[in-house]
Amino acid sequence: MSALWSLHGLTARQGRKTVLDGASLSVSAGEVVGVVGPNGAGKTSLLRAGLGLLAAEGEARLSDRPVAQLKPPERARLVGYLPQDRRAAWNLPARMVAALGASDLADDAADALALEMLTRVGARDLADRGVLDMSGGERARVLLARLLATRAPLLVADEPVAGLDPDAQLLTLDLLRAEAARGAGVVVTLHDLGLAARSCDRIVVVDAGRIVADAAPQEALSPAVLRAVFKLDGALIETEAGPVLAARRI
Repeated sequence: MSALWSLHGLTARQGRKTVLDGASLSVSAGEVVGVVGPNGAGKTSLLRAGLGLLAAEGEARLSDRPVAQLKPPERARLVGYLPQDRRAAWNLPARMVAALGASDLADDAADALALEMLTRVGARDLADRGVLDMSGGERARVLLARLLATRAPLLVADEPVAGLDPDAQLLTLDLLRAEAARGAGVVVTLHDLGLAARSCDRIVVVDAGRIVADAAPQEALSPAVLRAVFKLDGALIETEAGPVLAARRI
């Protein structure tokens, strides 16, 4: 079975700065892949270049089709993308925002699906409230509902738990893991290394635009990687609740 998303030798620049340097990655159905790295490491650039949203050299393919050759509706069928930026230009009701993820459906069906997804993310009571009248955490739930409404085989979420309280963080990652259990491929960028280790099947570590590790959490976040990339002295410790990061700054 071909990968849902494959990136080969992606190199991208913004101005004079190289933000990606020969990055390669493959994501298969049914797995949750966490992308981690220091601030400015290139995590968002990796996602955007791999989705054709940032000009890059190299090759990116969705379901074995070159991203550069896909028309927007074709790309939307193959991948759902939740960007880091949660700003909204218009004060649309939450149900209308969530329904945007189901643009392939008739209006009534899209609205019904939007309400279903809002319920899944714990935001059914926000259905008729304008997104500009919401807190950042409430808006994040609505945008997650929009992502789930795409029903795409690949879901890519850039910092989906940023700014959320711990309960909402766990709910978000549980929902994305449920999508993977249904057969979707899921890619998430995360800052919390312990949360990434507990929630992801694989961890991809990005540093200075390069992928320096791509493995199961214990290997990808080894003491050597923690020291070299994150300037931390420590290790992942296995507990009954899952891996916990025990580390101190160097």
